[in-house]
Amino acid sequence: MIMNTILQSYIDPAATSILLSSITAIVVAVGATFIVLWRKFKKGVGKALHIDPNAGKEVEDELTVSEDVLAENAPAAEAAATVSQEDSAVQIEQETQQEQPAQAPEEKQ
Repeated sequence: MIMNTILQSYIDPAATSILLSSITAIVVAVGATFIVLWRKFKKGVGKALHIDPNAGKEVEDELTVSEDVLAENAPAAEAAATVSQEDSAVQIEQETQQEQPAQAPEEKQ
């Protein structure tokens, strides 16, 4: 005898949210693992076949900063710091004035 039943169930929205979050986390974890293993595989094959990954790359000269350049830019840096300090002082003064409640003048009796 075949029983024909209709199942009615309720899926809570929170359960659906957790299910989707879990599936997303699994996909991200598998993707990250694949990327890490792929890079290790490529590096191992490159070493085995003696392939240099930096062979076609252009190397720039090392950047050196001399004392002359620092001395030339020092006045500009000091001026910028002074302006910044003055702006901060004005801003703090304006904020404290706004925070103080307006005092009503005292009445004479």
